[in-house]
Amino acid sequence: MERIGVGVVGLGMASRPHVRALHDLSDRIEVCGVFSRDQQRREAFASDNGWPTVDSIEALAGDPTIGAVLLLTPPNARIDLVGTFAAAGKHILMEKPVERTIGAAQAVVETCEAAGVSLGIVLQHRFRAASQKLKALIDDGSLGALAAVRLTVPWWRPQAYYDEPGRGTVARDGGGVLINQAIHSLDLMLSLTGPAAEVQAIAGTTRLHSMETEDFVGAGLRFANGALGSLTATSAAYPGAAESIAIDCEKASVELQSGELTVHWQDGRTETFGEPVTTGGGSDPMDFPHEWHRALIADFLDAIEDCHPPAITGREALSVHRLIDALLQSSAEGRAVIVEGAV
Repeated sequence: MERIGVGVVGLGMASRPHVRALHDLSDRIEVCGVFSRDQQRREAFASDNGWPTVDSIEALAGDPTIGAVLLLTPPNARIDLVGTFAAAGKHILMEKPVERTIGAAQAVVETCEAAGVSLGIVLQHRFRAASQKLKALIDDGSLGALAAVRLTVPWWRPQAYYDEPGRGTVARDGGGVLINQAIHSLDLMLSLTGPAAEVQAIAGTTRLHSMETEDFVGAGLRFANGALGSLTATSAAYPGAAESIAIDCEKASVELQSGELTVHWQDGRTETFGEPVTTGGGSDPMDFPHEWHRALIADFLDAIEDCHPPAITGREALSVHRLIDALLQSSAEGRAVIVEGAV
């Protein structure tokens, strides 16, 4: 199999699991260039990994050996980069979120669609084996109709995390706990339940953090399929614990917590799939296995080679952005809000 040439842009904290995944996939990928605005960082990164550096975005875009680019920058650096790489015909796999606002996210998606390049988004929780098992049980009707959903994201970030310039701001990150941490669990939930139609939320910043945006959100949800739900998401729950999704269905109740799925069948049986894993919910945001990233990147490579969309396209990822916007709008206006596009 011919290897696909890949460029990497952004060498910060988010690059750690990607680097391990790229090494694992070296039989399918050739990293042809890495770029960071920080010259010292990119040279150290290249030295550690044996990959060449480039000194400009234009060098990556103009390299004919590069077929795809991995964008790991903060979201405020996305639109111009996407425009450059899409115009050069490079497929793009990009860290979440798509952008800081739904308008900017839609612009990113439309830019890639107009250029005819694939856009994949890194929402790796869908690639956990336990998540895929639950998805299969829902899709084949084994659990019966969904009745209720309970999503909990009890994570912790110390103040030092938010002291980094731009962290937790609207200008750089687009928001707080929803768009930066809980987005993974919200996306996974929507992939299992279908769209949320209406939400009523309260969001704010607890006394445990000094930051511009929210570190706590509580909400009630009504899904398009008639199921009801609840959400609690925070980065103020010391020392941090694994996120969980509990779903009550006609034939069983299930709980998906990090990498483990437990199914309580109404006939008295209990089944367990997978095993508990660390999830980055504590003070080290990157304390989790890289296998989910590896599976997601492999899926993106398959999509390029076989000319079909990746599992999580940019357009599909807009759904979780719309839900986040509705939750924050509901809190700001003190009322129930219809989720855009859900009904």
